[in-house]
Amino acid sequence: MWIKGNGRLISITDESRVKFRTNISKSILDQLNKLAIENNTHVNYLIESGLVAVLSEGFISYNKELRPKDRVQYKTTYDKDLLENVKQFAKQHGLFINDVIEYSVKHINLENIKNSAYRNRVE
Repeated sequence: MWIKGNGRLISITDESRVKFRTNISKSILDQLNKLAIENNTHVNYLIESGLVAVLSEGFISYNKELRPKDRVQYKTTYDKDLLENVKQFAKQHGLFINDVIEYSVKHINLENIKNSAYRNRVE
């Protein structure tokens, strides 16, 4: 993110975002990468859109026995408040965060996603 200061643009870290590492299905990540390219966005913005939708529903139907076997480590940044809400939601429903993330992929709203230039915005 950039801010205007002293007549110049200054690059700063977006304090509302936090790094987070989890394990996610490789096949789901491949689908998300393809979808991100098609929609000029980033994978984490897609995931965030799905997570917001799942949290707003307040309901999750997840079969733990059908967990993917192809999980790989995935590191990215998320909105701090959203991630905290997802952690609480997962705990309340007896799931892991990566379960909620994988479930949320089915709820991505392509109309409300940030584009890839969002991280370079000027405020």
